[in-house]
Amino acid sequence: MIVYQKQKRDFLADVHGQDIEALILAAMKHQTGHGVGVGEIRSWKESLTAVAKVLYDPGIPEDAGVAVEYSIPQTAKRIDVIVSGRDEEGRDNAVVVELKQWSWARKTDKDAIVVTQLGKGEREVSHPSYQAWSYVSLLNAFNEEVHTGGIVLQPCAYLHNYQRDGVLDDPFYATHLEAAPLFFAGEAERHDLRGFLRARVRSGDRGETISRIEKGKIRPSKMLADSIAGMLDGNREFVLIDDQKVVYERALELAHAAQLGGPKQVLIVEGGPGTGKTVLAVNLLSALTKRGIGARYVSKNAAPREVYQRKLAGTRSTRLIKNLFSGSGAYQSAKADDWGTLIVDEAHRLNEKSGLYGVDGEHQAKELIRASRSTVFFVDDDQRVTLKDIGERAALREWAIAEGAEVSDAKLESQFRCSGSDGYLAWLDNTLQIRDTANTRLEAPEFDFRVFDSPSALHDAITERNAADNKARVVAGYCWKWPSKKDPQRYDIEMPEHGYQRRWNLRKDGNLWIVADGSVDEVGCIHTCQGLEVDIIGVIVGPDLVVRDGKVFTVPERRASSDQSLKGYKKLAKADSEGARRIADRIVKNTYRTLMTRGMKGCWVYCTDVETREWFRLRSVGPEEGVHADA
Repeated sequence: MIVYQKQKRDFLADVHGQDIEALILAAMKHQTGHGVGVGEIRSWKESLTAVAKVLYDPGIPEDAGVAVEYSIPQTAKRIDVIVSGRDEEGRDNAVVVELKQWSWARKTDKDAIVVTQLGKGEREVSHPSYQAWSYVSLLNAFNEEVHTGGIVLQPCAYLHNYQRDGVLDDPFYATHLEAAPLFFAGEAERHDLRGFLRARVRSGDRGETISRIEKGKIRPSKMLADSIAGMLDGNREFVLIDDQKVVYERALELAHAAQLGGPKQVLIVEGGPGTGKTVLAVNLLSALTKRGIGARYVSKNAAPREVYQRKLAGTRSTRLIKNLFSGSGAYQSAKADDWGTLIVDEAHRLNEKSGLYGVDGEHQAKELIRASRSTVFFVDDDQRVTLKDIGERAALREWAIAEGAEVSDAKLESQFRCSGSDGYLAWLDNTLQIRDTANTRLEAPEFDFRVFDSPSALHDAITERNAADNKARVVAGYCWKWPSKKDPQRYDIEMPEHGYQRRWNLRKDGNLWIVADGSVDEVGCIHTCQGLEVDIIGVIVGPDLVVRDGKVFTVPERRASSDQSLKGYKKLAKADSEGARRIADRIVKNTYRTLMTRGMKGCWVYCTDVETREWFRLRSVGPEEGVHADA
């Protein structure tokens, strides 16, 4: 999606004759249904005026294309400005310009990381040249027209308020400056940027190259599980963007500091669904291992570990593969500082005790911190889905301090799941009444959300979609017992009014269900999909979540008695009825939030309760457009 696109002559007329920021804001509201903050509006005015001064050059064709605010497919990232045309050989060129209003920065000793003023404080951020290059890399990865259509992309960055001072252009950043040149304030810099543009836009294209990019088919998304072997080999399977790059470099810095004899280090990284927690975890595992630091990927949930190990089979020895991954309960008897770095994914799923009966050890967070020189916890408090889950940020911090570790915090916000739609995630939180947001209606055309009138129609549609690439699955809330565990001929989820009979997934494929051939016939649960992803997820919302008169209620009593996630709820309720209800309410809602964010491209839903079904339907397309998806 491009918010604003015109030819150079018309762009200059808009900057000179109108309030360009008002035009961009109106276009943004029209296309997305929402505006932006005052700061961003102000930046449009100042930065686009600076761009216009650069384009006041007869050597840059009047019919060159100019686009503002291009949303990169499959992400929540936007490119500030694109200038398009044809070079002297007639090739379609697009210059990607990253704009910054910075006036100062400070060098760091971390790759592609600088410090500058953002908001009310100083922050580590990615170098503007790295940022511009990474956005072009994303565009190459996700846009078929760019990837195969002969379009040449060239990134650069323009800091129109920054006087060149030898910091951002320090030789330390030479690799990134070479990939994406940097231009600063002043007439001499404007002259250089004009020359850079003229060399790539020798003749105009009336914006045709930009239109090709916008209409380009979205390339198939890479799944982490499919790319894990390459990542461990050190290949750049996924480009780290903005906050991901900052967290990655910070984790490496802390790991090395701890190895050199400093205090233990604990880094707590907060990130919601699709923010790249696991991508970062695996990249860190690869980098630290190659640097000779003993590192391990740790996850309480066995499903991701087993999926990754299956994908690595044949690329390494079985012993080495198993040594790279472990459960969170494997450190009860570990010696202090046994490991260089333990990388704990889905840390919110940690338990207090370990073992088959949950009575062994002291506390998993304590054991992990004690066993390593540095520990990285990736956590999302809104994905706590059982009463036993205790790995919230506050608890991790308390244990880190108790073990004498220095604690650092970081946050991931870049969105790469749910078609990169922050809007979908905010809408989902609002719709489930987890938190209030402005997103009362789903405005995310890039994400395929549908509501079905029967579980059979939903499952049939998922099966059809899965036939293309084995990347669609059906999951459900745990509201049905598991009789097929003892009698394989019996069905678990039965809705006779719809002629629907299916079995839970754990019988044959176990934790490999999400990648196993034929498992689309079964129904998955939270335990076999959390931390993993597919293209399209089908979700059956059971009677444990219902809507009445615009209020979302959870009914923990409707969970199956065989479900372990709320085990202990009744005992807790006797001691503290209100407190138990709050915890159960959060767990049920978090479960559906997690299930409904497993799809990279779409989420298709069936609700057993009619009023709940209509709640999702009307909030997703509006009452005047209410549709019934039957296939």
